[in-house]
Amino acid sequence: MIPARLLIPALRWAADSGFAHLERDAKEALDLGVGGFIIFGGPAPVVGQLTDDLTRYASRPLLFAADLERGAGQQFGGLTEIPPPGALGSLDDRDAVRQAGYVTATEARSIGINLVLAPVADLDNEPLNPIVQSRSFGSDPVGVADSVVAWVEGCREGGCWASIKHFPGHGRTTIDSHAALPVVDTTVAVLEGTDLAPFRAAVAGGVATVMTAHVRYPALDTEHPATYAAAVVEYLRTTIGFDGAVLTDALNMAGARREDGADEGVVAAVAAGVDLLLYPEHAGRSVAALDGAIERGIISQDRIASALRRYHTLVDDLPTAAPVYEEAHSWSEAIADRVLEHALVRGSDSLTANFDGCVVIDDDLGGPFPPGPTDLITRALAEASAHTDCGRLVLVFAEPRGWKERAGLGDASRRALQEVLPAAGLVVVFGHPRIADEIPGDVPLLLAWHRQRLMQQAVVRWLEARRR
Repeated sequence: MIPARLLIPALRWAADSGFAHLERDAKEALDLGVGGFIIFGGPAPVVGQLTDDLTRYASRPLLFAADLERGAGQQFGGLTEIPPPGALGSLDDRDAVRQAGYVTATEARSIGINLVLAPVADLDNEPLNPIVQSRSFGSDPVGVADSVVAWVEGCREGGCWASIKHFPGHGRTTIDSHAALPVVDTTVAVLEGTDLAPFRAAVAGGVATVMTAHVRYPALDTEHPATYAAAVVEYLRTTIGFDGAVLTDALNMAGARREDGADEGVVAAVAAGVDLLLYPEHAGRSVAALDGAIERGIISQDRIASALRRYHTLVDDLPTAAPVYEEAHSWSEAIADRVLEHALVRGSDSLTANFDGCVVIDDDLGGPFPPGPTDLITRALAEASAHTDCGRLVLVFAEPRGWKERAGLGDASRRALQEVLPAAGLVVVFGHPRIADEIPGDVPLLLAWHRQRLMQQAVVRWLEARRR
């Protein structure tokens, strides 16, 4: 048995070196026997070459995972972006959600990605939640369950395994597990009627993998977060009936930190019943920790064997890859336009779009990873030589980002809004609908959900349709 197969280290694209700076680390990890990698960023052709090269070097099948909640274009340049799950959920269109999973999977598989770390099965049921927000399909357990199942079905038909997340639910947290360990103190009965419904539905629908949350639920385990809680994994196995692979959330997150160190966390997760270890901090030390735990009897041979069985099921029985959907980009644009059809949450639909300049309020600046550009709309306005009779266009960018540790707008953004609102002709919110509730007055307000290029371009089209 090779317990290293349970490790899925990270490979992150860098603008100055691509993946070249990670070549030695990746090969060393493969020599140890790791089961695959989670990949962040990079142009699609380069990622495709990377997965080919690593598979050839390993001379065995590998898992290649990626966070693709908003389509393959969320991570990989040149592929298709899809509106966030909250926007899809607002359409109340199961076929569109299923197609989103399908398009995502066909494009991911075309560059070697075979495990899609999506969809989010959490409920958007806590206004102060700093990290779920528009990543969720909504707050209604029945509606979210149906969307999650549809997305998983489409993903499987497109040729990839899906991983629903974050079991037993991250929606009630008021702390981001990237930053600290959240605790949700509610009863199992409440969870059964709400948070657990999408997970139960997806398991019944045959989802291949379930990702744990770095969240502690005292009703299920008084001491450990779900990732290290045998009682939580056992609940998933016996009460919900899941026999597929259980996957950790990224082990480098603060919510997964332990006083006895990251290597003991790897051991604790496997001992608790988790099968795959995502983003371990150091592959070599993790392998040594697992080997030592097996030798000391902390982890049984049977436990390793069951985890390896589930790993090999994933790599050996992948769904058949479907051809890339040739109309993916135009389909996604049409979906984005549909999202905006009823997104003018304040003001008249007869609004004209001739503005006296444009103001950008970016609540997403800061943190370890820079946000995307905000100039697509301002450049489009400049090229159109807009007339100056309808006030300023105000663009508010506010997506869930791990470093913020809060929901809603920050103080600086609020102050900036107060200054510009008196002269505003239209405010466009690239964020959750609750952000719109923070904007006072009666200025017309358009909800665009997310700062991604797709939604900015959709707003450009929306504005162009209203020019005089």
